[in-house]
Amino acid sequence: MNTKPSPEGTKDRRWLGLFAVLAAMIMNLLDSTVVTVAGPAIQTDLGGSAADLQWTAAAYTLALAVGLLTGGRLGDMYGRRRVMLLGIGGFLAASVLCALAWSPESLIAARVVQGLAGAVLIPQSFGLIRDLFPPRELGKAFGALGPVIGLATILGPVVAGVLVDADVLGTGWRMVFLINLPIGAFSLLAGSRALPRGAGRPGLRLDGLGALLAGAGMFLAVFPLVQGRELGWPGWLWAVAAGAVVALAGFVVRQLRRARAGRTPLVELSVLRLRSYTSGVGFTVVFFGAVVGFSLTLGLFLQLGLGYGPLRASTAMAPLAVGAFFGSWFAAALRGRLGRRILHLGLALMVAGQLAVWVVLGEAGSGVDRWDLALPLLVYGFGMGQIFVPLFDVVLGDVRDHEVGSASGLLESFQQAGASLGVAVLGTVFFSGLGAGAGAGAGVDGGMRAVADEFVAAQREVTLLATGLVVVAFALGFLLPRRAREAAAPAEMPAEAPAGAERVATPV
Repeated sequence: MNTKPSPEGTKDRRWLGLFAVLAAMIMNLLDSTVVTVAGPAIQTDLGGSAADLQWTAAAYTLALAVGLLTGGRLGDMYGRRRVMLLGIGGFLAASVLCALAWSPESLIAARVVQGLAGAVLIPQSFGLIRDLFPPRELGKAFGALGPVIGLATILGPVVAGVLVDADVLGTGWRMVFLINLPIGAFSLLAGSRALPRGAGRPGLRLDGLGALLAGAGMFLAVFPLVQGRELGWPGWLWAVAAGAVVALAGFVVRQLRRARAGRTPLVELSVLRLRSYTSGVGFTVVFFGAVVGFSLTLGLFLQLGLGYGPLRASTAMAPLAVGAFFGSWFAAALRGRLGRRILHLGLALMVAGQLAVWVVLGEAGSGVDRWDLALPLLVYGFGMGQIFVPLFDVVLGDVRDHEVGSASGLLESFQQAGASLGVAVLGTVFFSGLGAGAGAGAGVDGGMRAVADEFVAAQREVTLLATGLVVVAFALGFLLPRRAREAAAPAEMPAEAPAGAERVATPV
């Protein structure tokens, strides 16, 4: 694909293009975390059940997981710049639909569209950065990526809390989606001016049926976990779960047939023959499921259980994000020396932090204060941050060069699928631990200490389960390659998923 920087492009224009790409990535990061804090306010305004609240978070990551399988291919077919700009426009339109939602169902549908748009724009980002800069400046450009991702991770829940609490012009929670408009408008305008044009390869074909099979399988796998508690776990949910197995098996068979017929599959399944890679897939699903599920329930616990407002809840969770930010810097400095050992160090700190949360909740009960949780969450976040930077490079350590693009794209889809499963499983455990009256969310300030105690017990149960998942990830870590994959030369990097220091597993 011809996507070399235009000859008239200046250095300033290249950096303007980089800022356009970073702004688009920031939108995705913000919208993957806003429900953690904004969820209770959304439920209060729109109504809906606990399952609806879970779907508001899971719909985005589930759609993102499915769309990522085809997002990179669209850039190859029609040109990265064009597809990126269309993805940004779709994301903005979906954000407006989210802000205008009149019911839980309409918001969930808008979140699906938002996730699909995100899946279109995200895979173009790394290739466009590579196309913008000559090899001698590429390190500087990708060097800006880590701090931006870390900063967006910190600001996501905090910005959501500030916006909901400020109630700008009476918009309340809707502003957490409307804030995308100025960010996206800048990205759209700057990108249309500065991103390099590319002709694409329209001769390529998209495996639409394969994408539908993958999407159906993921949805059918998550549906029973989210809805089962409210439906009373009827027997037909087992048929739904069996349908997930059938759909995913059909996806695998289709990819194998396309490969044998000489047609490009969505996924190079040959990478799944590597024990280290399949172990990395399991590690990724378990790790992100634990992280996202724990973060969601913690935000709900602080607001529904302890009666915190959105701003107070976001500041109470800030030590987690601050720890992740500094943990990412620590891992970036030492990953070359430590290899996969940096993952085990981070996981050990996560276990220590979560067990400290479990102990603090047990000791303080419904009288727990945000300062009681600050140090445990800081330790947990510091360990978590050590996983984000090196994870993909370690998992891809044994993958052959021509398979890196497909293996990385598949791994990112599993990352989002793991986040959806974490929301479904840990969210269900959390709400199952509450009595019928707990959903009203009256905390200690309302005098309902018994209700708050139920929330404490539910959060302790989730924390223990999430800790168990981290321990599973720790065990799987021993099956990963000992050393991270070395960074490829800029000219050799796969367009959709560069290897090396530029590739960062982003929190959701």
